[in-house]
Order: sequence, then C-alpha cells, then structure tokens
Amino acid sequence: MAPSTSTTPSPLSRILLSLPKPNTAQPSRCAKAPTTDSAAAAGAKKKNLVLSRREAAATALSTVLSRVLPAVAAETDVASAATGECALETTPSGLAYCDRVVGAGAEAVKGQLIKAHYRGMLEDGTVFDSSYGRGRPLTIMVGVGEVIKGWDLCIAGGEGIPPMRVGGKRSLKLPPELAYGEKGAGCRGWEPTSCVIPPNSTLLFDVEYVGRASS
Repeated sequence: MAPSTSTTPSPLSRILLSLPKPNTAQPSRCAKAPTTDSAAAAGAKKKNLVLSRREAAATALSTVLSRVLPAVAAETDVASAATGECALETTPSGLAYCDRVVGAGAEAVKGQLIKAHYRGMLEDGTVFDSSYGRGRPLTIMVGVGEVIKGWDLCIAGGEGIPPMRVGGKRSLKLPPELAYGEKGAGCRGWEPTSCVIPPNSTLLFDVEYVGRASS
C-alpha cells in the first residue's frame, strides 16, 4: 500500500503545534539596551518555555505509545500463535497432533468425500509433497482406508482424536506404522536411498480441512 500523503498532523505534532512559539521579532535599533534584570528575566522565561515544551512533548509521546504498543503486542501474539510451534499431544496409537486453528464449520464424517490441503515433511524438515505447491487441495474419501491410517485418524477422528472441522488446521507427527511403514514410498529401486519416503520414516504433516467435496 502506498504511504499516505495526508498532511493531517499526528496526535503528538498537534500538541506541539498548539503550544505558543517563542517571540522571534527583532528588537528595534532605537530600543534601549535591556538591563541586567530584564535580560535575566527574559532568559528565565525562555528557559521555562523550553522546559514546558519538552514536558508537553514527553507527555504526548507517552500517551501515543500507551495506545499503540498494546495493539502492536496483540498483533505480535496473534502472529506468533499462527506461525509458531504448538505443543503436540500424543495419543495411545503413537500419533501426535495439535490444532493450530480449530475450524468453525461442520465436522468431517467417515465415508465423506472431502478436500484438504497438506504439506508433508520428513523429520529433518525435507518437504516431500505439498498440495499448496500444486495450487489445489487433495480430494479423498476419508476414514475408509483410501489414504494412510494417520490421515484417516487426523481428519475423521478416532482413538481419542476429535474430527477436524471445516477451516481447521492441524499438525501431525505420524510413526511409521501409521504412515508408509517398512516399505516406504516413491521408491525407484531396492536401496532405501532411492525412496522419496525412506522405509520406517516418521512423517510430519500440516493439514488444512477445506470442506466437503461435491461428488
């Protein structure tokens, strides 16, 4: 967004502009030279004026900051909640999850055709697949074994895990037995290093439940 070109002064500058300005008029050449007492009085008056302006500026700045800083802190907290780490809760099955965002829509139901965005990673953070990169969510029938078991539990719920709601975002940590097990996935040969997902890999997922898909 382009910076504002408004000339309306800020709360701080309005206060400063409303203060009396020091007298800058030049003395007449015919005027008598000020006496020592009058010069001292003028100096004291000028000093008091400067101090008054500084105190006013400090007060105004304090007022502005007291209003701005809490709002900035609140925005920072929201951003941290959205992007920071969340504590994983481990279930008896070994699946660990946490809800980054609890959806406000309908719950996922077993046997439904649904859409979900996801990002899959190895434990070292290597991304092996992402629907976000393709620009379209994955369409699956959830809870019927069409995908790995960890995904069915994640979206449709079960074994102590609540089903996701539309708009929800959940992070997962899947042990091998709830993912691709000892076979791995995307293998092009006999060597484990030929696999996109090596055998016995623990996988990390960020899943976003988009909603029910039209059949």
